[in-house]
Formats: sequence, C-alpha cells, structure tokens
Amino acid sequence: MTQKDELAGVIADELNKTFKHQKVAYFLDDGANPTDVVDWISTGSTMLDLAISNKPNGGVAVGKITELNGLEGSGKSLIGAHLLTSTQRKGGVAVYIDTESAVSPEFLDAIGIDTQNMLYIHLETVEEVFETIETIVAKIRESDKDRLVTILVDSLAAASTKVEMDADFDKDGWATAKAIIISKAMRKITQMIARQKVALVFTNQLRQKLGVMFGDPWTTSGGKALPFHASIRVRLKNTGQIKDTKKNTIGIKMKAQVIKNRLGPPMRVAEFPLYFDTGIDDYGSWLAVMKDHKIVKVAGAWYTLNDVDLETGEVIKEHKFQSKDFEKLMNENPELKQNCYDRICEASILKYDSKQLGIDDVEETDSIVDEL
Repeated sequence: MTQKDELAGVIADELNKTFKHQKVAYFLDDGANPTDVVDWISTGSTMLDLAISNKPNGGVAVGKITELNGLEGSGKSLIGAHLLTSTQRKGGVAVYIDTESAVSPEFLDAIGIDTQNMLYIHLETVEEVFETIETIVAKIRESDKDRLVTILVDSLAAASTKVEMDADFDKDGWATAKAIIISKAMRKITQMIARQKVALVFTNQLRQKLGVMFGDPWTTSGGKALPFHASIRVRLKNTGQIKDTKKNTIGIKMKAQVIKNRLGPPMRVAEFPLYFDTGIDDYGSWLAVMKDHKIVKVAGAWYTLNDVDLETGEVIKEHKFQSKDFEKLMNENPELKQNCYDRICEASILKYDSKQLGIDDVEETDSIVDEL
C-alpha cells in the first residue's frame, strides 16, 4: 500500500472542518465516499445483472440512479417490480411510486413481492414525486441509517406538473416546464441518493424523434436531465412472442441493452424470456447461454450437463434432463447450481484488452444503440 500524500490529508481535514454539515473530502480507498457501491440489487435476470455490473452477484447499484426505458409493452414496469422483489428478499424497504394508476397486485404477488409490506404511493405530478422521495429517505434514515431502500418511480413519462394540471386542455407548451422541474430536482437528489445509499429507479417512455435519418431515432420524455444524472440506462425491447402447444401467447422474449453504464462496460446486451404469470424465466436464459457456450450438450429433447471441477476440469458427475426439468435440477442441487452460475459468469463477463487488437480485429458501426 502506498503512503497517503501528507499535504492532501491536511487539505482534506481543513475542507471537512469548513463544511461542518457534511463530509466532502475523501480518499477513494477509505470505503466511505459517495461513489462507493455498497450493494447490488438483482433485476430478476442473471444475464441482465451481469450485463450491468460485469461481475458476479451484480445488478442495479445502490446509491445510484437507474433509468429503464422502452416502448409500451417492453417490460419496464416488470423489471422494476423484480427489483422491489429482490430488495424485500434482502430485508430492505420497497417503495412503489405510481403515476400511471396501472398496478396489478395479483401480478406483483405472482412475481414474489410481499404486497402487504410494499409501500405503494399514488402521485400525479413530478413536483410531488421528488418531494415524496426526499421525505421517504429522510424518514427512513431517521430510524435506520443502513437499511436497504429501493424507490421505483413508474413512470416519469406519465407524471404531469402542477401548472399543467391546473391548465385547460387547449393550452400547450408545458413540456418545457416539466423538463425544467426535473432538471432542478435531479440536481437536488442525486447527491442525496448517493450519500444515503438508496437505489432510485425510474421507468421512462421512448419517443421517436421527427426527421432523424441517421443515428439513434429515439429519445425519452422529460428532457435531458435524467439521462445525464442516471448512472445506468437500460433500453428494453419486446423481440417476439412465446406460445404454448395450443398457440396461445403466454409470454414474450425480452432484449435489454445497457446504453449507459458508469459502473461497467456499456452497450452490453442481455436476452431472457418473460412469462405473463410468473415474470422473468431466469433459468430459461441460463439454459440458452449454456447452450451457446457449449456448457450443455443437446441431443433431441435431452440435455447433458457435466458437473465439472473448475480448478482441475475433472468431470464429477453427468446429469441428463429435459428443459422443463432444469429449474428443478438446479433447486435440488445447490452445489451444481453454483457451479453452473460460475461457468455462466466466466463465459459472460467481459474481459478485453484493446492493446491486443489491431485495426483489422475490430468492427465499427454507425449507431451506438441497437435498432428497435
């Protein structure tokens, strides 16, 4: 360990004496500064967790702002609900701020949320949303300084402003007022969220830019403040339907691209199935990735999985199963499940060294995000 600069230490002490109400000067290895990520909350999809954090047991970072955006029916609210489920499983406080009046308690129960202990708040305006966030954080931290808190705002696009609510229907021009309010609010709460170790998640709607011929034709409502202040932005897309043997649609195929990431490499993509009755099928995405990376072998309807010692590569035991039995196999064999998870992480976590690449080893594209 290198010795700390003595002069820098003197300056830090002086600054912290000057700003008596809070500590402002840190050394980044002291484990107590606002940039530290103290915990991660799972999105319900292992592949999306890995795409965001690029490390095992990741997900959405506590102390940061996350935006989930996409077109209608792309699964924004569902990912947000899974985050609340993960928060409750860790013993945290789950807060659902609803501006759409579109919550289904039955569906929340189905994906594992304890609705009796989830705080549900129905609001109409962005002013109320941000005032409520400040109140919630202050009240929780009065009684418990360390408890995990996740606040889901669903959605920013549906929230109006006080001046718009009081105006007549034939009046226009309130979109600019909403952007100004959000911009001011984001400047106020970003530091508070980081210092108080709260996970703040917004869902937002994609809207098409007019007359765009090249580049990304999509934007989000509410101005540029949220995209700027968010540490993580995930764009969600419905890529197809899942049907049963009777051709009834029972789910959709989801694709998520991390279009902004200050905690890991951006532009990572995760795909996973989503069922209407149970939410994200995480084990289904496990099996798809294991097939792609030859971790399992497929022969007709049967899969073969070798339980492998990761240090020696020695096969410990062979398992044969059908896809419908994969979840049961994982739940009945915790050590095998951990082994599979470790191998998925090894295959999915991005390891790269650009110094080893020449101009002919890379490909350039015109668009920074995938086309919808």
